[in-house]
Amino acid sequence: MFGQTSTTTTTPPPTDRGLEDLDAAAMAYAARIAGLPPERRGEARDDLVRFALPFAGRLARRYRGRGEPLEDLEQVARLGLVNAVDRYDPERGSFTAYAAITIVGEIKRHFRDRTWGVHVPRRLRDLILEVGQATAALTSELSRAPSVAELSARLETPQEEILAALESAAGYSPASLNAPVGGESSAEFGDLVGESDNALESVDDRVTVSGLLHRLPWRERRILAMRFYGNQTQAEIAARFGISQMHVSRLLSRALTWLRQAMLADAPPPWQNGAAEPDPGKTRISVKQNGDTVVVEVGGEIDRDGADQLRRAMLEAVTGQPSEVVVDLVGAGGFDAGGIAALMAGRDAAERTGVPLRLTRVQPAVRRSLTAAGLAPARD
Repeated sequence: MFGQTSTTTTTPPPTDRGLEDLDAAAMAYAARIAGLPPERRGEARDDLVRFALPFAGRLARRYRGRGEPLEDLEQVARLGLVNAVDRYDPERGSFTAYAAITIVGEIKRHFRDRTWGVHVPRRLRDLILEVGQATAALTSELSRAPSVAELSARLETPQEEILAALESAAGYSPASLNAPVGGESSAEFGDLVGESDNALESVDDRVTVSGLLHRLPWRERRILAMRFYGNQTQAEIAARFGISQMHVSRLLSRALTWLRQAMLADAPPPWQNGAAEPDPGKTRISVKQNGDTVVVEVGGEIDRDGADQLRRAMLEAVTGQPSEVVVDLVGAGGFDAGGIAALMAGRDAAERTGVPLRLTRVQPAVRRSLTAAGLAPARD
């Protein structure tokens, strides 16, 4: 009917009013829903939320450029706006101030709880913010970066917690392992990170075994080294020492059993009840007179150090003009180039003096070396 005007208060559309009228719109909203039942207040609530959306978007844009997409910040700001509308009480003051505090609080809570690359306790996150503010203030006052002690004094916090906060701050945006190293290289940061050494747990055992090996007799040490480090078969080891393959198997079994017992015991048990075997690796050379025959007994490994001793012994044996010189090699475990050269020097000296020289009781492995060098041992 003409002459009648409507007295219903409605929220003005955002095209008719600016954000400066947000308080008036909120008062109109409160008056509009005052007499409505809860199920009919939804339309008025939606009108006020749509009217205040530009205000929430403006607050969200203040925090852009801090590592979070603007779309996510706007969503968080809108959530804060809805909470502000639902909790609004016109008797407590300005809606604009209340909505601003609520929206900014939601945005800060989002940064605090959702943007950390790794989990950091809330207490440390709060302390990180305080350390950042104190650092900025002290830098302005001192014209330099503050020390941990100065930060601790300003915040009245132990230095250990300040250090923990500074270290935890790196967890906000940790570097990705898939990030490129740089330049034109296709390598990634994860390629530069070392891997766990699976053999690290066996270091103690290796050190213990190394010490126990020196307690074994020379022959057992050599057999273990040839079998497990040289990857030689038992047959090859047997030929090297001039013993049977079964004997090599028994020696290996005995040595390994002793090593296992020694590793499990507080004190290593004695080898063979404490009876130590002579070291077959040590050079042993002796010259004996047997009637008109001189016997040169050779034992051990004849290397560069033992070659001079062997050469002197053979020259001494030949110089006495015996009827024969016999070189007994039953105890010789091996000859290197220097040892073979000493034998050849003795042979040449015997040929010059006309003294017969014979190599006897040669181990199979040594026989092959001597034959290859042109020193044909006598067949025993």
